[in-house]
Amino acid sequence: MHLNDAVDLLANSDVRSLGPTTWADLGSGSGTFTLALAELLAPGSTIHAMDRDASALRAIPPVHNDVRITTHRGDFTSGQWPFGRLDGILMANSLHYIDDQSSFIRACESRLNTRRFLIVEYDTEAANRWVPYPVSRTRLGALFGATGQSSVTLLGSRPSVYRRAALYSALVT
Repeated sequence: MHLNDAVDLLANSDVRSLGPTTWADLGSGSGTFTLALAELLAPGSTIHAMDRDASALRAIPPVHNDVRITTHRGDFTSGQWPFGRLDGILMANSLHYIDDQSSFIRACESRLNTRRFLIVEYDTEAANRWVPYPVSRTRLGALFGATGQSSVTLLGSRPSVYRRAALYSALVT
């Protein structure tokens, strides 16, 4: 995916209006969505990009659009995060790797100042080896609803390059 496509998927999130904030991009890979988020955040914000792949993390610059980006090599599912309280969590194509998603979301919420998740996922219920625990749009609402009162706002969607399910983005507050 190109950076402009990623920005378009997150554009309606209105995260800039929050002022300078601190976010984590869990499962950031080489940072396409990290940079997209940086395009949309207010100057002076911080993003902690976390992934197991050190070579992918090296592709992420330390600053983008006046947003500081700190990379962290590690498994975000372990619960051992090298950063503190957050204003939001971005999970772009990474929530579908977590088996017990409800427990994971509850654990994430304990690190958030305010419940705010940006989610990018495939709109499918069909598991495969690349999407072992799918999170369709319908399931996303039920998943976050089961962890407490939530507002799930669909931000956008686009066809997948893999011609399977479409990608969608949502803001959960």
